[in-house]
Formats: sequence, C-alpha cells, structure tokens
Amino acid sequence: MAVPIRTAVAGLCAGLLAALLTNAPAQAGQREEGAWTVSSAAHAPHARISLDDTTGTLSLSVTRAGRTVLEPSPLGIVTEQADLSQGLRFLHARNRTVDERYRAVSGKRLDRRAHMRETRLSFATAAGARLDLVVRAAADGVAYRYVLPSGYGDVLGEASAFRLPADADAWLSAYRVDNEGQFAEYTAATAPTRTYADQALFATPGGYTLLAESGLTGSYSGARLAHTQGTGTYRIQLADERVHTEGRSATPWRAMITGDLATVTRSTFTDDLAPASEVADRSWIRPGTVLWTWLAGGRTAGQSLAAQKAYVDYAAERGWPYEAVDSGWYFKKDEWDVTDPDWQTTSWMPELVRYARARGVEIIVWIHQRDLDTPAERAQWLPTLERWGVKGVKIDFMNSEAQSMLQWYDTILPETAAHHLMVDFHGSTIPKGIQRTWPHVMTLEGVGGEEKRTNTAAHLTTLPFTRNVIGSMDFTPGAFQRVGLRPNSDAAEVGLTVAYESGLQMLAGTPESYDERPLARAFLDQLPAAWDDTRLLAGRPGREAVLARRSGDRWFLGGVYTGTARTAEVPLSLGPGRWLVETVQDGTDGLVQNRQVRRDGDTLTVAVADNGGFAALACPWRPGVNTCYR
Repeated sequence: MAVPIRTAVAGLCAGLLAALLTNAPAQAGQREEGAWTVSSAAHAPHARISLDDTTGTLSLSVTRAGRTVLEPSPLGIVTEQADLSQGLRFLHARNRTVDERYRAVSGKRLDRRAHMRETRLSFATAAGARLDLVVRAAADGVAYRYVLPSGYGDVLGEASAFRLPADADAWLSAYRVDNEGQFAEYTAATAPTRTYADQALFATPGGYTLLAESGLTGSYSGARLAHTQGTGTYRIQLADERVHTEGRSATPWRAMITGDLATVTRSTFTDDLAPASEVADRSWIRPGTVLWTWLAGGRTAGQSLAAQKAYVDYAAERGWPYEAVDSGWYFKKDEWDVTDPDWQTTSWMPELVRYARARGVEIIVWIHQRDLDTPAERAQWLPTLERWGVKGVKIDFMNSEAQSMLQWYDTILPETAAHHLMVDFHGSTIPKGIQRTWPHVMTLEGVGGEEKRTNTAAHLTTLPFTRNVIGSMDFTPGAFQRVGLRPNSDAAEVGLTVAYESGLQMLAGTPESYDERPLARAFLDQLPAAWDDTRLLAGRPGREAVLARRSGDRWFLGGVYTGTARTAEVPLSLGPGRWLVETVQDGTDGLVQNRQVRRDGDTLTVAVADNGGFAALACPWRPGVNTCYR
C-alpha cells in the first residue's frame, strides 16, 4: 500500500531528529541518571555534575575531546546553620544561555563576547536547607558557584576542591599575601605540601587548565589552594575562618580556563564571568605607556620636584602619555605637612601636574592604602587629587584577601571612579574579573615583578600562561639599568613590554638606560595604548613564550626564552599576505635590528642569546614599504 507523502516526510523528519539528538553534544542541563552534563559545544570542555544517592554528596568532573581535564572533585559549602556538602537530594534544574557582548578599555582585546551555557541545579537536605549550584561552560572554560538563601549564617568553609591527574605537569606559585611568589614547575602530585596562589596551571590529558576565581567582592573571602604532597587534589581554602553573610548570597566563581595553550593564553573567561561595568562614562579612562620613576631614581627622586620635572621632560620627548611619581612625594614635612590646616596648598604636586600637562604628560601618584582606609582620609585625598588634575593613583600595601580588605576594595573602587582617578593596585589581590566591572582599574601588581632580585628566566616565561592570563599585570618591564639583577638579556627585556599586557605599561628604566639603547627606545616609542587582539605564536611554560598583539594593522611581537643561545623559529600567524617584520634582538655588541619579509604561515627565525628574547614589529608589506615604525 502506498504511504502518503506527508506521512513519509514526517517519518523522515522524526528519524533525522532522533539521529541528531543521538549524536548531539551534551548541552546545558542534559541529565543522565544521577548526573548532569553542561557544555557549549561538542569541541568545548564538558562539565559533569554527579550526585551520589547514598551520601548525597556532589562532585564535578571536566573532560575535553573525551579526555580528562578534572577528575571527579568534591563540591559543597558549610555554614553556621547547615552542612550543604552532604545529605543532598535533587529538586530541579533550570537552563539558560548567557550571551553578552562588551567592550573593554584595555586587556588582550577590546571587543569581547561572553557566550556560555548555564545550568542551575537546586538541592535540599532532609532538614530543608537549600543549595543552588550554578555551572557555566564556554568554549574556553568551566566555572561554578554556590547560591544560598538568607538565614544560613556565616560560611565556615567549602568542600570545593580540584582533583587533577597526579602526573599532570603543574606550574605553581606558593601563596603570599602580596601574590608575589615565584612560579615553579612540578607535577600535580609531587608539589610540596603548602598553600598555592589561585592561579595554578596544569597540563592534563584534555589540555592545559588554569585554575582561577572571578566575581570576588567583599561579600566573601579570597581563596587559595591547599595541597598535600602525593595527591593531585587542591582544596579551596578561604582567607577567613568565618565569612560573614547577609541575606541571599552567592560565592565567587571557581573557574577552570581550559583548552590548548593558545586558547588559555588568549582567554578572557574570568572577565566574561564577572558583572558588567559599573562605570557609565569611560571617556576619561585612557591606557598608555608610563615613565615610572621608582627604579629609575628611587625615593630621592620621589621627594624632588626638580627630578620629577626632568622625568616629565623625558616622557614628553618620547611621546609617552604618563609619568608616575612613587613613594616619598608626600612624606617630607618641610614640603608638605599634613598636620597644617592648609596642607592642600603646601605640596609641590599641583605645580608638577601643571608643568606636565603643558607638555602633554599626565601624572599618576603613589599612595599607601593606610592613607585611604577611612572615610575621612578618602574624603581628604580623592577630591584633592582630582582637583589638582592627577590622572591616576597607584595604591599600595593592601596585602590581604580577607573579607574586611575586600570590603575596602568595594568602597575605594566606586570612589576613585567618581573622582575620575585610574587605579593601579600594588601589594594586592590578583585580577578576578575586577577590570570588567571596574574598567578604571588599569593594572594590578600581584606578581613577582621587576623589583624582585630573585626572578628566574623560567618564572618570566611562565607568567604569560598564569598570572597575565587573568588580567593586566604591572610587572614594570624595561629596567635595562639593572644588569646583573635581572636574569634576562636586553632584547628579552624589550620583548617583555609586549609579552606582558598592562593597561598602564609602567617602564622601569632610567632615561640614560634608554638613550644607551636607541633601538629599544625607538621600539618603546611605538607601543600602543591598547590591543585589538592577542595571539600565542609559540610557547611552553618555563621555557619560551612568544606573543603577538595587534593594534590596527600592525602586530607587535614579544618573545622570552630560557636556556642557552639558539636560533628560535617562530611560526607566524598574523593574517593573509606578506608582512614586513622588524626585530630587535641581541647582538655581540648590544641590540641589533633585522628586517625580513614573510608570508603568513612562514617561520620567523631569530637569533636568541642565553636567557634571551626579542621584540618585533610587523606590518603589511608591499613594494616601497621599508619600515613599520611611525
């Protein structure tokens, strides 16, 4: 008997639909027996949340391309009124897609899209205590957080932990309150017993994974990773033994940036998870190069108006938009006595600001956190600095991620924005989504930077894959005068200005050291204020890192290496066509420049010195183009 066409078509469609569903990638909220899978696409990382029906405990695992990224890891949180780490039963699930476009003022790229699948799983204990687990998955990461109803009292701790494959290579930094520890390489299991900074990188069978945090505010406490040697488990340990909560509360995101090394390096996942900008008018926020005077002259220069004017003159000559005055400028009583009722008029800072502005340079000033830790002090300082015309503040010595200090951050952020003061935090937390929510935060230290005399070349080549992944990093490169105090070559030092991203790139050299290296100086003069895109061209943490960052139609390259001298081979991935590539590299008698024309996909060869590197500028080539410099 003939089958009607409509029936046949319907049957065909049903069959195709069944086939598609059978082969479809796990999407947000797809439930199995006692488990849920969350993913944004087939090739993206997959998060699997499991509920043990016997113990009522939750765990989360992550795979990518069918390979392990994170082994089943415990979830849960304990408060004064409820233990929400066990005895849980499933209630219901809700799914949604998060799709947000936003524009940054600094960072790896300006135009961004946050596209994530989200599943919200609700659980309850036998006593009726509720816990919501929110899981998000994107192309470059997985994250989760806990949401608690009101009335559960203070948080006493989390059961949260990350279980990495024991033999996964690991790059870790021992936790310090200023986040300035050195990165070293271990395996996940052999790392010594201690706490580590929550910016730990692992090479797993499923790809590289960087543990991080996002959305941290004074409503919670900062996290670090507690590890016992012999296991691949890293437990979340909070800075406070008791975290005060009021009303309904949500924890920060526990994030895993996951993919190949290029994906992890380029990721903006921690920013994507963070709340949208709280600053409506951002026209006054302008990234740029800064002549930083601390390593260039130290405390004596900070107390001298004449010295600071000389630095301003040099910045103006170079076309650098900012000069930073560091510690010491407001401590000398014969120049500024803060006990004087007319203290606002006794400082030489207003004169310096006027002098600099007439020469096209703006001023950034250092200030100790203790001078901004009360409402009265902030009411004294912030309006005065704005009235003087100061453009930014470098606030130092927070040295804590305890809830009380995070609440201070919550206060200072809107107040500095209200007074149009850009911010550079030193002795600080590391970025945890702060630059999306508060875009006037141009950079943060939280790194073993140029000031340290204990840096190693391996540390320098690890930072692009750890600390700098999660936000701008005030490493302060360019200290050419510190020969013997830094582990790298001059060309590598130039390369750091590109390999390391910072909304305010504070250059730590002396004018004399720049003038003695005219090729370095000319390259620094070309540095743009912000980047349109970022790509990893070559890298292995602790061994080499070559990053390319685009501004308009030009690419800037920065490469740093460990080990003995060699000829480095860098695969170019800059876009179709031919490119003129001008490198600054180490020669036998100082820096030298080399020019090559290469097609996209070609290999760039560069002579690299011991623990050396290079910097390069690339632009579209056509007959008649012989330089990329402007």
